Amino acid sequence: MRKITIAIDGHSSCGKSTMAKDLAKAIGYIYVDTGAMYRAVTLFALQQKLWDENDVLDTERLESMIPEIEISFCLNEETGKPDTYLNGVCVESEIRGMEVSGKVSEIAALPFVREALVAQQQRMGESKGIVMDGRDIGTVVFPDAELKVFVTASPEVRAQRRYDELLSKGTPADYEEVLQNVKDRDYADSHREVGPLRQAEDAILLDNSHMTIAEQNAWLLEVYQRVAGAEQDE
Repeated sequence: MRKITIAIDGHSSCGKSTMAKDLAKAIGYIYVDTGAMYRAVTLFALQQKLWDENDVLDTERLESMIPEIEISFCLNEETGKPDTYLNGVCVESEIRGMEVSGKVSEIAALPFVREALVAQQQRMGESKGIVMDGRDIGTVVFPDAELKVFVTASPEVRAQRRYDELLSKGTPADYEEVLQNVKDRDYADSHREVGPLRQAEDAILLDNSHMTIAEQNAWLLEVYQRVAGAEQDE
């Protein structure tokens, strides 16, 4: 089959990254977690104490420091999946915490952050054979992607998944706080001025509220084979 670009968009905590990672591994494609890239920038801003005592972000300082931020991915041999590195340091656990989750939408809404990361993402996808997930991959980053999937699930289901994930990692969590964070991020992601979350007109909708990981992986693989096969026949 000819190599294609696969864009997986959708709401937070709906399993996009798991789907994308598993598909990339199954078909031998490169996987890029764009959400992790925005989380890494958020972690950088937290480390640099760019929020003041009134919780106001120093955007001018962050913009001046963007050239200092280097984000990369390295395969974890134990898990078989890529870990996120910020300036050469693995931050996969740190970027998944609630502190980062509570501020990532604010960071992702900044035009200069999106411009810098979208440029990186587009360079990553120039050779095709890539699976990328995020909020605006099919609408902004790769509007011409051969396969676009938009994933969603109810806020309650997504909050439960996120809550369970945090507990499994030994991170204290409160379900109601996680649920409110999910709802807040949905609103922020869909109402930002630059690259808002929306389903591309030619994207395939998947509501995985009541699907197992195995079921959604099988569904996605079948869709990929159909699309990639059709691309080859043209």
